[in-house]
Amino acid sequence: MALGVDRITNTVYVESNSFDPWLNLAIEEYLLNSYARDSSVLYLWQNEKTVVIGRNQNAWQECRLDNLERDGGRLARRLSGGGAVYHDLGNLNFTFLMPRKEYNLHRQLSVIVDAVKELGIEAHFSGRNDILAGGKKFSGNAFYHGQFASYHHGTILIDVDTGKLSEYLNVSKEKIESKGVKSVVSRVVNLKEMKPDLTIDTMKKAMYRGFIEEYGQIVSVLDFERVIESEDIGDLYEKYSSKEWLLGRNPEFNFRASKRFQWGGIELLFTSRKGKIVDVTVYSDSMDVDFIEELRRGLKNIEFSRSSILKALNNLPRYIERDDIINWLGITDFI
Repeated sequence: MALGVDRITNTVYVESNSFDPWLNLAIEEYLLNSYARDSSVLYLWQNEKTVVIGRNQNAWQECRLDNLERDGGRLARRLSGGGAVYHDLGNLNFTFLMPRKEYNLHRQLSVIVDAVKELGIEAHFSGRNDILAGGKKFSGNAFYHGQFASYHHGTILIDVDTGKLSEYLNVSKEKIESKGVKSVVSRVVNLKEMKPDLTIDTMKKAMYRGFIEEYGQIVSVLDFERVIESEDIGDLYEKYSSKEWLLGRNPEFNFRASKRFQWGGIELLFTSRKGKIVDVTVYSDSMDVDFIEELRRGLKNIEFSRSSILKALNNLPRYIERDDIINWLGITDFI
């Protein structure tokens, strides 16, 4: 840990004993709302045979749902942005939750990188959300910022069935080409390939020790069974398991425009009536969910013309994504 960095005095650890993705995501949001406003929390969890998509992704495009359902798997949608991932019991999920003022991506990532290095595997952070070992990805990360607290969560591939990963995920050709690789499987590595005796339990203990090293002695270890007794968990579970949350609605649209940028892909579906945009659906694996929501609101109920759309975009808060979209739609023949 860097010298001079203040330690958060209230540190919390919780470990799920459920493999239900909807319950685990419900607990994650519960911890964000109930503990992370004044505590630094490490939450470890696993899902069984699950595809988890980002907040703004189109489930039908990102996942081969028929294959997943045929094999008894589940679809889940998280609060954070980013792309689709496959979870099974060879994967360990982590979430760091803390007050917004304490959120520090470098410190959080150091817990993971140092834990892996402690096990004898060299690792480093790369790109917008990946951690690599041997030049391949073993951890993808995503982020969510609430009003008072934030979280950073991700995967650690220990012994994931990569055959199922490629069977259930429907990665676009454009995304694969943007990474300069031939397939999603060629991009990832299980840590067990580098350390054959590595287990999930060993990785959990390394993460626990790394969290203490970075944030100080853990003050409270939550009893998982008591956590799930909260009334809030039931309501959150209902949300995460609902078809409305998982699949959204099948939007009607008149015009479509799509593009992949360095920060991610975006698809805009416009519904226009009498020259006015009455609805717009935005699908994206952008990490910035706040921008996507601003974009969705900003493009509704305006004249369906290039000039009106560009004006509305220019009125949005300044984001890198916004400027790229302005430049793209300024020359794209979608109207």
